[in-house]
Parts: sequence; structure tokens; C-alpha cells
Amino acid sequence: MDVADALRHARAYDLEQPRYAGAPVFPAHEPGVLLTLHRRHERDAPEARTGASALLVMAEHSGTHIDALCHQAYEGRLHGGVEVTARVQTSTGFTALGIDTVPPLLARGVLLDVARGNGVDRLPPGHAVSAEELERAAAGLEIGRGDVVLVRLGSGGLWADRPAYEAAGGMSADASRWLAARRPLAVGADNLAWDVVGEPDPELGSLPGHTILIVQEGIHIIESLYLEELALDDVREFAFVCLPLKLRGGTGSPVRPIALV
Repeated sequence: MDVADALRHARAYDLEQPRYAGAPVFPAHEPGVLLTLHRRHERDAPEARTGASALLVMAEHSGTHIDALCHQAYEGRLHGGVEVTARVQTSTGFTALGIDTVPPLLARGVLLDVARGNGVDRLPPGHAVSAEELERAAAGLEIGRGDVVLVRLGSGGLWADRPAYEAAGGMSADASRWLAARRPLAVGADNLAWDVVGEPDPELGSLPGHTILIVQEGIHIIESLYLEELALDDVREFAFVCLPLKLRGGTGSPVRPIALV
């Protein structure tokens, strides 16, 4: 089968959530997304052809997005021990580990459906996913170095209900460590911030998974994924494609990931 035939017979699962003003967003990244028309189609235009376009204002970490390695620091250092200095962190972005240094992600993807593994459609609000739950969800799958591992809590279907979506749980520190030990290229989940928001770890403080994965291990995190269709069709392995924007010095990027089956 040639490339054209393979693509014609493949199904593409869209893993991005819709973007609009008022969509769920982590408090530090308000206002999220704002889109306003600055050119409009007008009936009294000087010619028959008219054009319309919009001004887009968007936080890097709003909607479905990927974190650059400069997004997190611990004790003043980024991944690889890079010290956060005025040379590295500038008013116009980072000169090291910015999102512009992240190549297109093309890898084997694996879905760990923790909700289904727990016998429910959706995990309860605030649930902290444990390493044992990931182990159970991964039964029958081998997670290899360089894979992209997506974790489903079942909260993706709540996107239109902002309070409910923002109340969803996330990964415990031991879950992030379990994943880090398998050396994935990236991880992602269908929740707001990967970790459980508002539940600090005794050792690492708030958002411990961000410290473990990004700072310590150099593993990217993708947040606010839509995984419902993959789960509905019981797709556990797929080709994962994700293209971060080349925002020079950016700490993250909006993305529209797809799973090809």
C-alpha cells in the first residue's frame, strides 16, 4: 500500500478542544482566547469583493496546548540545569528551551483510559490518578521510549461546562514518576493542568508533575485534550501527530493534535 492509499484508508481523530472566549482556562492564563473582527464584509464597499479578518489574542497555555521546557523551573533552574537569568528569560521570551526549539511531534501514541479501567465513564472531581491506576490502564500495552502517552480521565466531554471541567482531577506525583520512568517523548491528558490543581505535593509543592516531567526529565506535557472518540472506538494505539507553532521564545503553543488509525 502506498502513502496515498494508506492516508485514504486512515481515520484521523481530532484531539483539540474548541477555542472561544469563556472556555475553561487555568487562572494564571486568563483571559484565554479573545477573537474580534477588525475587518468586516460591508455592503457599501468600493468593490464587489470584500474581505474579513480578525484580531486573535490568546494565552499560550489556553485550550489544547503543549508546554515548552522553559515553562517550568525549580529552584531557579530549567531542565538540564539551565539557570534562569536575564539573558535566558527576557521580556520577549526565552533564549533557551523555547517552544520554537520543539520539532513536530510524530510518534507512536498510546491511550491509557483510566476512567474505563476504574469501571466509570468519568473520574470524580479532584481524583488523583495513581501509578497503580496507570499500570492497570496499560494492561496489554507496551510503552516504549519516545512514545506519546495520553491519559483519559473522561473530563473531555465536560468542556462546555466550565466549572465542571475545571473541577476535574489529574495526575498524582507517583503517576508522573511512573510515566517518566518509561521515557516518553510527551504525555497529555483531558484535564486543565495535568496535575490535580490545588493539591500540592509534600516534597515538590504545587503541580509536582510539571517539575518531574518538564524540569527533571525534559518531557513535554499536552493539556486539555479531547479523547472521547478514541475511547468510544476503543483505540489504544495510533500514530500521533502534533505541530507546535514556532513562537520564538514562547513557553508553550496552542496545538491541534491528531491520532491516525
